[in-house]
Amino acid sequence: MKYLGIELNIRNLPVLDPAFIPFGVWADAYLKEASRPFRVAVERENGKISVFSSKLRGEEFAAANVRFLERYVKFLLWSVGGWRVYLCGCDQEAAALQAAYQHGGARKFDVQFMEDVFERPFEIVTCAEQDFPKANEAPIPVGGHTNGCRIGFDAGGSDRKVSAVIDGETVYSEEVVWHPKTSEDPQYQFDGIVDAFRTAASKMPRVDGIGVSSAGVFVGNSPMVSSLFIKVPRSRREEVKTVYDRAAKEIGENVPIVVANDGDVTALAGSMSLQKGRVMGLAMGTSEAVGYVNEASNILGWFNELAFAPVDLNEDAMRDEWSGDIGVGCKYFSQDAVIKLAPAAGIALADSLTPAEKLKEVQKLAESGLDHAKKIFVSIGCYLAHTLALYGRFYDLQNLLVLGRVASGVGGELIVSECSRVLQEEYPELAKKVSVMLPDEKFRRVGQSMAAASLPEV
Repeated sequence: MKYLGIELNIRNLPVLDPAFIPFGVWADAYLKEASRPFRVAVERENGKISVFSSKLRGEEFAAANVRFLERYVKFLLWSVGGWRVYLCGCDQEAAALQAAYQHGGARKFDVQFMEDVFERPFEIVTCAEQDFPKANEAPIPVGGHTNGCRIGFDAGGSDRKVSAVIDGETVYSEEVVWHPKTSEDPQYQFDGIVDAFRTAASKMPRVDGIGVSSAGVFVGNSPMVSSLFIKVPRSRREEVKTVYDRAAKEIGENVPIVVANDGDVTALAGSMSLQKGRVMGLAMGTSEAVGYVNEASNILGWFNELAFAPVDLNEDAMRDEWSGDIGVGCKYFSQDAVIKLAPAAGIALADSLTPAEKLKEVQKLAESGLDHAKKIFVSIGCYLAHTLALYGRFYDLQNLLVLGRVASGVGGELIVSECSRVLQEEYPELAKKVSVMLPDEKFRRVGQSMAAASLPEV
């Protein structure tokens, strides 16, 4: 296989998507003859800066150089997150990125998203080596605390879960259906959160701390962008940003509260159940949700929004309706991936079905033993193996937990099995290092809301 003049050495392709061009595999081939060093720094809140280095090829590979740099920066934006990108050593190629990453440009979604999160104008700047910023990373030690009386809250898009936890033991838990994604009034979300907090509080003699696992991107405890508040008008943004802190004050003026992205809390739950760090949790549901804790089981303070990070360089790949980009993770590790692959498997799904119903239909066929349906999950497992080689460039991986509705039942077993097989064949060193697994009973006992309860130190 050849792409932009670069020959790829790849033995395993998804059986239902042979046109797949794994970004990580192509990057490996591209870098073999790259000799022009360049550096990238991504700046986020409070002066935190992540720095990365790579190389470009000679001028005869102009198209490949721009493609590599743009996808590389795109991955960093959605893994790390930031409002300013510094580029050093690639001025010629940087001009193409500056044109794309602006309002009205090809990557206008990325620009607006970053501006919404950081409330700063987004920019890509070029600079000389002497002006290039130094790395300023600050992993955040959260979670793993079990002492005292704690509330753990898991804010999902269709239901909310809350647990009352005393000295590491769950004494009460409940799950309540709610509809935050359709409410334009943030008072609805606030009332639901407070109701859950009060219910858990009533089951304990006191409340020493509150931990929240919530969909969205957070700066501190503030949801800067979250699907839970997607219908709330921008004029009421300040109410959204303070919703969790205000809810905690309803329980007690000085009760500490820590809010974390649900993906990071999933990784924390995995770390607690495995009793080790370097854990990535990858949930395949409505979209792709990812979280990560490092060797010390601390979160990095990164976005980890890999649903929008590049996976596939095939220029005919499915387009993501929200971001407008093609070849990004949400179309490979979610129910959309199942629906996308169904026609190639010879499976017709009625247009009248919702995406969730289409997933269930394919899962039923796979559970019944239909080989064509099984190939869908086998193909996703192949996607995953090649993508882990890419994720491993930026995350120190040792344990990958595969979660979510797509990974339930026989489908999950096929995904993990195929992923492990391809890793062994294509990436034997990575296969020795990384364990790919489905959640076990111990993980389920820890649970999302109990892991959330462990977030604050009290």
